[in-house]
Amino acid sequence: MTATTESTVAGLIADISDVGADPVRGGFTRPIHSAADHDLRAWFVEQAERRSLDVETDRNGIVWAWWNPGRLPIRDAVVTGSHLDSVPGGGAYDGPLGVATALVAVDHLVSRGVAPHRPLSIAVFPEEEGSRYGLACLGSQLLTGDVDPDRVRGLTDSDGVTFAELASRNGLDPHHIGPDPTRLASVGSFVELHVEQGRGLIDLERPIAIGNSIIGHGRWMLSFRGQGNHAGTTLMHDRSDPMVAAASTVSSVRALARRTTGARATVGRLDAVPGGTNVIASRVDVWLDVRHPSDEVVATLVASIMDAARIAAADEDCRVTLTEASVSPTVAFDVDLRDRLRRVLPDAPVLDTGAGHDAGVLGEHLPTSMLFVRNPTGISHAPEEHVEGADAETGAVALADVLADLLVR
Repeated sequence: MTATTESTVAGLIADISDVGADPVRGGFTRPIHSAADHDLRAWFVEQAERRSLDVETDRNGIVWAWWNPGRLPIRDAVVTGSHLDSVPGGGAYDGPLGVATALVAVDHLVSRGVAPHRPLSIAVFPEEEGSRYGLACLGSQLLTGDVDPDRVRGLTDSDGVTFAELASRNGLDPHHIGPDPTRLASVGSFVELHVEQGRGLIDLERPIAIGNSIIGHGRWMLSFRGQGNHAGTTLMHDRSDPMVAAASTVSSVRALARRTTGARATVGRLDAVPGGTNVIASRVDVWLDVRHPSDEVVATLVASIMDAARIAAADEDCRVTLTEASVSPTVAFDVDLRDRLRRVLPDAPVLDTGAGHDAGVLGEHLPTSMLFVRNPTGISHAPEEHVEGADAETGAVALADVLADLLVR
């Protein structure tokens, strides 16, 4: 990391362009409590303290940086921010753009001489992507009580390390994680800026959009079990091969989703046990992501996929089970807050998103909204994700305009 020389979003993103760079996948791999994650959190704290913000980390690992020049009571606070972790091989902007833009927005507020009537905080939420423990928006779900702390403590990563063990190693007491109603009650509204993860703004030829809703989505694991055996000595008709059943199901996922208007269904990960090239697997875990604006359609589509999986498993003399990892229903952002943002940003279109965010979790408990910044590639969760410098700075001005309106009225 290098020192920031100017308060631009592009400059701040450039500061962290070497953190978590993935030489194999391309892009960035920044899971929670990795060296990259620690470097990014340290970078944020440094940037916040340069701006004389008061920084604290709560019991769930969320970092809060407060701009409160009048030393107002911490209530009815305006909060912005995002996350710093990434999916494996993710892009440079998913998460960090919202954090960097929030820092620059504070610079704008200071230069404008804004005298806030309520405190402002930039929040950095941990494990938003769920790339290490499989549970998206883990920090915000702990804060709100949307997930059982006992469940979180027992989650294991690919190396068998529990969340409780990892938290203890990194200065977080796992016994104290969980709902924080006092802190939650102190927040009056939350506005998250994020890179757009689609083509809405490209097609509309606009740099900035206001969020309307997050369509319902969930993650499930289909676990196929058969008989592990020798690849060279086991005749084809003597096999109980869960990999074949899994492969058939992956094809069914695509076919069933294509027949469901507005649905998105994805298998992005398969784990074979024991995973040897010359071994017939004994178990194959298939990770499924399903999304649709209607929660009923999501449930119906998952049920149809499971029916197809049972047929595929039976054809291969295997068994299959379905485990729900997480389900997030469709979240409509607060109408009053959305309309307020529209008055501040009258040229910004209002768009739905198929991507989950901490704003969606918080939206079940307090007024939330989102701003999206144009991604000229339309690609996200991949190295090709991009934001033009001019659009990034437009986003910072837009966020500052929104925050100023919320802070002084």
